[in-house]
Amino acid sequence: MRLTTFTDYNLRVLIYLGTRPAKRATIGEIAAAFAISESHLTKVVHFLGKEGLVETTRGHGGGMRLAMAPQRISVAEVVRRAEGLDVPAECFDRQRNTCAITGVCMLQGALREAVAAFYAVLDRYTLADLVRNRAALAKVLFPAASAH
Repeated sequence: MRLTTFTDYNLRVLIYLGTRPAKRATIGEIAAAFAISESHLTKVVHFLGKEGLVETTRGHGGGMRLAMAPQRISVAEVVRRAEGLDVPAECFDRQRNTCAITGVCMLQGALREAVAAFYAVLDRYTLADLVRNRAALAKVLFPAASAH
């Protein structure tokens, strides 16, 4: 299963914020750290805010931070929410399915099992697990701060 860029960016934003959970960050800072578009990140941050994972503050001194402790943020839940009802094959989408063998094909069951296994592994991880190596992440994400 391949994650969408949107999901990838959701995880990157959370990792960035989870590396320094007590500090606020701006979209510009995160975009620069990962060399990605601010406009893409704006959509991601809006989504994370709507999902209750990130708190945002506008204006001078504003920015964003995690809305809860990293150990409370499930990696699998972030992926499920960001991916939505994305399905691994056409036969999972009843409205758009045009496959002639859907009723007799065994692939759908195998794919359903594979997706369940994928999420079962991700269910074992939280954001806290992803940022356990905070010092190493900080050296890459915040090089100016590491130089002091």
